[in-house]
Amino acid sequence: MQATANGPRKVDAELLRAIDEGDARAFDRFYEQAMPFMLPIAVHLLGDRMEAEDACHDVLLAVIKHPERFDPARGSVEAWLAIQTKSRCLDGLRKRKKLVLRETEKEERGMSGAVSRPEETVLAKLQGEAVRRALEELPGTQRQTLAAAFYSSRSQRELAEEWRLPLGTIKSRIRYGLNHMKKSLEKMGWADKEEAEERG
Repeated sequence: MQATANGPRKVDAELLRAIDEGDARAFDRFYEQAMPFMLPIAVHLLGDRMEAEDACHDVLLAVIKHPERFDPARGSVEAWLAIQTKSRCLDGLRKRKKLVLRETEKEERGMSGAVSRPEETVLAKLQGEAVRRALEELPGTQRQTLAAAFYSSRSQRELAEEWRLPLGTIKSRIRYGLNHMKKSLEKMGWADKEEAEERG
């Protein structure tokens, strides 16, 4: 967000109308204005810059899909973005808390010397095969990006630099790829539809 004599430049709400009409350059300008406004909010809530960037990117992806959801009668575009950013960050914090609880449970089971039952081993193997099938059904670019992101030690930023693509493109491919995989797993009976929608 560029500074002016009167302070930081506001996010131009008119760009949302242009985005809704399919103007790709309008989104680039909107991104340049909105990201510096949103990022400090996300960093404050999450305490991690990388997670904050991901949260802001998710919000801006939603803007591309549904720019018409902004209602100027209900407040400024900054207030609209702030609410969405806060909501996305709180979702991230809830998921982080669940992950910590799962890891704690795993450690407790390990300390108690618990051994997986045969049916659990078979179930895990079948689920792994279902995930591989879902991955194979993805379009080529999404499959390639997901495989590189989750089966190698490279970060999303490293992939973007290696493939000479914008970081946003890598994030979008991963996001859409995961959504497609969830739908495939739902059809196979391996993912609960309501739970998948809640995570998405």
